[in-house]
Amino acid sequence: MLTGALMMFGVALAFVVVEMTVTWLVARLLRNNGIVDIVWSAGFAPLAFLFFMLGTEDLDFQVLPRQRAITMMVMVWSLRLGLHLLIRVRAHHPHEDVRYAKLRQEWGAATNRKMFGFFQLQGALQIVLSLPFLMVNLDGERVATGYGLGITGCLGVTLWLTGLLGESLADRQLARFRSDPANQGKVCQAGLWNWSRHPNYFFEWLVWVGYAVFALGSPWGWLGLLAPALMLHFLLNVTGIPMTEELSLKSKGDAYREYQRTTSAFVPWFKKPAANGAGSGH
Repeated sequence: MLTGALMMFGVALAFVVVEMTVTWLVARLLRNNGIVDIVWSAGFAPLAFLFFMLGTEDLDFQVLPRQRAITMMVMVWSLRLGLHLLIRVRAHHPHEDVRYAKLRQEWGAATNRKMFGFFQLQGALQIVLSLPFLMVNLDGERVATGYGLGITGCLGVTLWLTGLLGESLADRQLARFRSDPANQGKVCQAGLWNWSRHPNYFFEWLVWVGYAVFALGSPWGWLGLLAPALMLHFLLNVTGIPMTEELSLKSKGDAYREYQRTTSAFVPWFKKPAANGAGSGH
């Protein structure tokens, strides 16, 4: 198992280095570093496929429930999110996402060099987050004996599907809200956004919980728990909620402060009463 894990890790490392180097070169050409979000999201699909092929190679590429299920789960989620981000980035091109525009301003002449390192770190993060897929595809005993998904597998699929549908719905509701010129400068509180300030982040995290729970049915599958834990940290403390809310406060001011006061930041939950009898508003 250790030999197989090292081989998969080496192949994955080579893949992400090439992936992010090419992405960096294209980003320089387009002067739009936002494309890394597209590649990062869509890049999990080929990674999962690589793990599947390497994991079943010694077993004559037998395709049985657990390996097939986790691979398809990752590919569906990854390609959906990658396409969603492609549409969003393309709609704003040549204008760069405000996060990367801010970094470009802060880094100045060192932007290209520092972005190269940043892109490579994104690739390394892909590998760490892929631990659940790796663990499942290393589970040769289950492939050989033909075990089904099991309890953890079924629960993982349920959590994954809930996260995928919730994230897709939240993205669609926000896109519909933003497409109406009358909503410019207002705070979206449509649908899931009435219950959470970041329902897309919550359901994105739930997807990763689903992968980790699925992997628990494999030897050493508990290592996959690192993926949702790390994702939660990034969403709550690093590039997710903190940066998004900082930008929203700058653009929407008091309306967003009221939204913060009344609406759960992450987990969808009941709203608090509006201050001074004010309506939920925008």
